[in-house]
Amino acid sequence: MIEELELASAFPRATRQAWLAQVERILKGADFEKKLVFRSREGIVVQALYEKAEETHPPLWRGEPGPWQVLQRIDHPDPAEANRLALADLEGGASGLVLALAGAATARGFGLPLPDAGALAAALSGVLLELVRIRLETAPFDGARVAAIVAEHVTQRGLPASGLDIDFGLDPVGDFARTGRLPLAWPDLAARLAGTVTDLRGRGFARGLLRVDTRAWHEAGAGPAQELAAALATGVTYLRALDETGIAPQDAAPLLSFLMPADADAFFTLAKFRALRRLWARVEEACGLAPRPIRLDAETAWRMATKRDPWVNMLRVTVATFSSALGGADGITVLPFTAALGLPDGFARRMARNTQLILAEESNLWRVADPSAGSGAFEALTGALCEKAWGLFQTIEHEGGIVASLAAGREQARIAETREKARRDVATRRAPITGTSEFPHLAEAPVAVLMPAPETTGPALPDEVALEAEPLPSARDAEPFEALRDASDDALTRSGRRPSVFLANLGPLAAFTVRSTFARNFFEAGGIAAATNDGFATAEGKTDIAALAAAFSKSGASVACLCGTDEAYEAEGEAAAAALKAAGAAAIWLAGRPAEPLAGRLAGAGVGEYIFIGCDALALLAKAQVVAMPAAGKGMS
Repeated sequence: MIEELELASAFPRATRQAWLAQVERILKGADFEKKLVFRSREGIVVQALYEKAEETHPPLWRGEPGPWQVLQRIDHPDPAEANRLALADLEGGASGLVLALAGAATARGFGLPLPDAGALAAALSGVLLELVRIRLETAPFDGARVAAIVAEHVTQRGLPASGLDIDFGLDPVGDFARTGRLPLAWPDLAARLAGTVTDLRGRGFARGLLRVDTRAWHEAGAGPAQELAAALATGVTYLRALDETGIAPQDAAPLLSFLMPADADAFFTLAKFRALRRLWARVEEACGLAPRPIRLDAETAWRMATKRDPWVNMLRVTVATFSSALGGADGITVLPFTAALGLPDGFARRMARNTQLILAEESNLWRVADPSAGSGAFEALTGALCEKAWGLFQTIEHEGGIVASLAAGREQARIAETREKARRDVATRRAPITGTSEFPHLAEAPVAVLMPAPETTGPALPDEVALEAEPLPSARDAEPFEALRDASDDALTRSGRRPSVFLANLGPLAAFTVRSTFARNFFEAGGIAAATNDGFATAEGKTDIAALAAAFSKSGASVACLCGTDEAYEAEGEAAAAALKAAGAAAIWLAGRPAEPLAGRLAGAGVGEYIFIGCDALALLAKAQVVAMPAAGKGMS
């Protein structure tokens, strides 16, 4: 080892300047900022290389030492079956249960019904509450009723409330954000909330009474800084509400728990979780409190889940779990890989559970607290998120707080801007979704679920309305592409055929393969089957235009797409397009982006659209699907 160090000392120390010199040589005059510097949808700059962090911060500890808690969702509408699943999860390694109750937005149309303490007793039969953490997710503004039922159940069991770990999750701000409705004016609702908290404290429950939950923001398209700002604003709102009824901040702060979604962006997810601990410590200091570790849970993001090729969801949730664990999450819930399709079966639940167990017990991710501390990249990204989020938090406070901002629609407007950027990234495939917008599989086999997802999956709405605002929408990124695939499936059911496109390959196989593969991937992302071939090259390497046109006629497709090199387009593109048009092509597309004057000549020969990296794939596929539909099912359903 000493010899190795002596050998290393003989070489010059690597410096950023030396690295930049090498980069400039490789870029050959290209703009460094455009090529290697990334800017997020919120304007946060991510450099290509960071040096060791110079500034040091206090370590970011989890709320409790040891591994994070493995939390499993219980959302089956049959209490007996829900109980069976809960016991199987606990026996399989879960350390806590998330009771997603009927009417909760996160139940996605399912959910455990909870009319009384008897129903809760049936669902939790055999569950040792003194050893297991319970997290409740209720219908909007139903938290007080559910809290009373849970408290009654605890009393019936004869258990001391102070020794239980029950997260009641009262979150009227989150309920307002999701539904756009408040059943009472906020001062009255805040007083009622404080009354429920006071009652639960009087019964001995000492933590997890209120929840700061940013899932509604994430599902609406918010960026990580916007999520963090909403978390701060919501938490401060709850501290104020309790302070006005006599519960001082030093007593109120431990009653809060925090919950954020984790997605497949590993860097931003890890930094987001680190940033929230740092930001909330700053809030506590501003309140005159000594910062204490918060309880911070993670749940893999609903927004990134897909219905198509759902197996890829396993990879997404693994990245999300990895990142949130290293970011310091106290408890993690993994959504089963079939969650978007319906109620997950035992296999999907086991995979969700084992994803965490492998990372915790085999990869030992929990054994180092804040492992990214000191990393130039993660410290810089955490700091940038903190700075951006704090500024947004101040904006919300200047607007009168989170409730006033939502009531005026200002918070929704800011999120809508970020959501539109995300929509464009998905539509243009700058944010590719593997298995959906990239590398689709039209012949994929159906995946089993216990019950298919219902058509209506929104939260239950309050009967009384004192204030209305625009609700935050909830959508998955893959939904627009999934709609195209659904229309294709409908056409297959009705007519026995999918919409299709004929790939008109020009020149020899080696010449057209790259663009032909791109075109097939492109069209099948929209449910348009690509009729491919080995080309129509002559012995001289040219294209047999007559053979190409004849193959198109036999394919039964009404749309053709030229695929070849730029040189082939220049030499044969016009003739091929004209032949396809004469053979009955209703639309002719081209894989590539030719410049003028070739583009004008191709248009004159019948080429109407171009597909290329960065084009609006979603809009073009919707247009192509209308033309490519089989005759028995013209148009999109």
